Amino acid sequence: MDITLEKASETNASLKITLTPDDYKPEVDKKLKDYGRKVQLKGFRPGHVPASLVKKMYGKSILVDEINAMLSKTVSQYIRENKLQVVGDPVPNRELADAIDWDNQTDFAFSYTLGLASEFDIDFAQLPSVTDYEIQAGDAEVESTIADLRQRFHTHTHADEVGDGDTIYGELKQVNTPEGAEAGFSAKTAFPLNQMAEETKGQFIGTKKGDVITFQLEQAFPDEKARATATGAPKEDAANLTGEFTFETDDITRHEPAELNQEFFDKVLGVGAVSDEEQFRSKVAEIIKSNYERESNQLLRLDIEKTLLDNTSIQLPDEFLKNWLLEVNEGKFTPEQVEEQYDDFTKSVKLQLIKNKIAEQADIKVEFDEVLGATREMVRNQFGYMGGDNEEMNETIDRIARNYLMDDKNNGQNYTSLFNQVYDDKVIEYAKTQLTIVTQDITVDEFKALVENR
Repeated sequence: MDITLEKASETNASLKITLTPDDYKPEVDKKLKDYGRKVQLKGFRPGHVPASLVKKMYGKSILVDEINAMLSKTVSQYIRENKLQVVGDPVPNRELADAIDWDNQTDFAFSYTLGLASEFDIDFAQLPSVTDYEIQAGDAEVESTIADLRQRFHTHTHADEVGDGDTIYGELKQVNTPEGAEAGFSAKTAFPLNQMAEETKGQFIGTKKGDVITFQLEQAFPDEKARATATGAPKEDAANLTGEFTFETDDITRHEPAELNQEFFDKVLGVGAVSDEEQFRSKVAEIIKSNYERESNQLLRLDIEKTLLDNTSIQLPDEFLKNWLLEVNEGKFTPEQVEEQYDDFTKSVKLQLIKNKIAEQADIKVEFDEVLGATREMVRNQFGYMGGDNEEMNETIDRIARNYLMDDKNNGQNYTSLFNQVYDDKVIEYAKTQLTIVTQDITVDEFKALVENR
């Protein structure tokens, strides 16, 4: 076998492979013998079909299959052993392949076009610093969060007069009986004022128990789903409930924000977690900071990736890649669409090349146990189970994780996805140890504005 790499430029090359009978004949002969033992042909006992007949019937297809398998393995092995930074897939010279005379040739020549990324290095010492934003919860954010919590853990009170946001209970009656009906619609029901149209809501606010209000039902609840909720009728029936209705109020209930007391603290944080309002506010501030930590870490990750991209010069075989994208997507994209999305595609390619280079320099590897651990963590989060000494639950988590990774229905995509996630995380964590990370305190509002601008 003869393999030659010919570089036309830093980013374009041809890989030429020549095969002789010494390369493929032993394996072809072995498979022909296997076929001879298994083939069943009328007039011959099993295993006694003449070798010449077996070769005549199956020799060509076995030869083609063996050479194709050998080429695939050879190309991949050559790229791996020579550490070529190939982008896209090797593209075979189809004209050369189509010209082969499989019946008479014994030596075979093949050629593959390769797209290569240019050589580059990662020198962390030369890279600029990256900012890690630590989000601090200010008084306004704490107050807003506490106000939301007080509404979430609200209490019910009975009011004497209807106010905005109240729910009123009473009897709804249709004023005019529809044609063909024995009686108009009526029901004991509840009207949540926050679902009522503003122009009708004013008729109810300020009224008291026993008051009777006349109004247009479809104007009060133009949304058919809200009308069904308000009337208690099925949605398809509620759509036909229109015209003038009366509502006599029997009761008025109001959501009152929870009081800042020990009962409220225990409901929010757990029994005995804090004992006074000062401790509660401090704990809320910690929770706010913790809730934003994931977003802050994600922004740091994006900034690290951007820093690596912006400060690493990599040339790509643009024309080759655009043609390759059109070919592998089999008409799903037009040349114009490929051109439009090409910049985003090349950023993704370059970033992966950079991460691979970092992993090579730092000897970063991913073991099965690490992938399994990440999968277990994913399953725990889905179950809302953070871990513990529950042996039965831990065994269940482990079984689900292993089944997910080994699922044959998606051709190993679950394992590949989790492997890539762990690989990516390890590369980023290593980059954090090599880059200069500057910590900066920032308020929640400042962080939100920063993310929006990005």
